[in-house]
Amino acid sequence: MDKPKVERLKINYKTLEEFQKFHEYGLQELSMLEDLKANIIENDSNSPFYGIYEDGNLVARISLYRIDAKYDRYFDPPQDYYELWKLEVLPQYRNKGYGSALVRHAQSFGLPVKTNARRRSDPFWIKMGFRPVKYDPIRDRGENPYVWTPPGVGLQE
Repeated sequence: MDKPKVERLKINYKTLEEFQKFHEYGLQELSMLEDLKANIIENDSNSPFYGIYEDGNLVARISLYRIDAKYDRYFDPPQDYYELWKLEVLPQYRNKGYGSALVRHAQSFGLPVKTNARRRSDPFWIKMGFRPVKYDPIRDRGENPYVWTPPGVGLQE
């Protein structure tokens, strides 16, 4: 199988249509419809959405937001990082490496990455080189953060 090609998704009505497929299968907390509607500018090239297409159909996607260093409460030294949200692969396309390809794409930018692991997804994040952080109720507010750090980056105490 060829290596999956990750693409930055354009913010337009065609992408909105593609996201509707995920809404049918997915969990409500993973819905990106509202995120997309809030950002809709025809063919915006600064989209935070990335995806993988198979036979012309969007089959996997993530949101990836760059967070400014002034808000960093995870990494040492404090720096810009990416927050990875809403990784989702349509059921019939799972176990083909698409989720891993999206995560590797986020890691390829060379900045730390933070995500919030959903229940029962811990093994996936660990396999991808992420590690759980010690829970801080003020900082994490009920989330289950996992982080990936490039070489030379540690965690704040």
